[in-house]
Amino acid sequence: MSKKVDFLASINSLSLEDLKAKIAEDELRLKKVSFAHSISPLENPVSLRFMRKDLARLKTALRKKELGF
Repeated sequence: MSKKVDFLASINSLSLEDLKAKIAEDELRLKKVSFAHSISPLENPVSLRFMRKDLARLKTALRKKELGF
């Protein structure tokens, strides 16, 4: 649980440009890992779920900053 709290705290300290860059980087990484998983199974396929959730958290934080919340 503390890993999630640390992740959320680090997201809140990022600027809009940093968030956009991190989102782009994570989307590319997720795409590469999911492609690699389709070719040969990953050792831990649950990591894909965690990557998607982290990406959604980043997008939510970006939207909150854009709206001013």
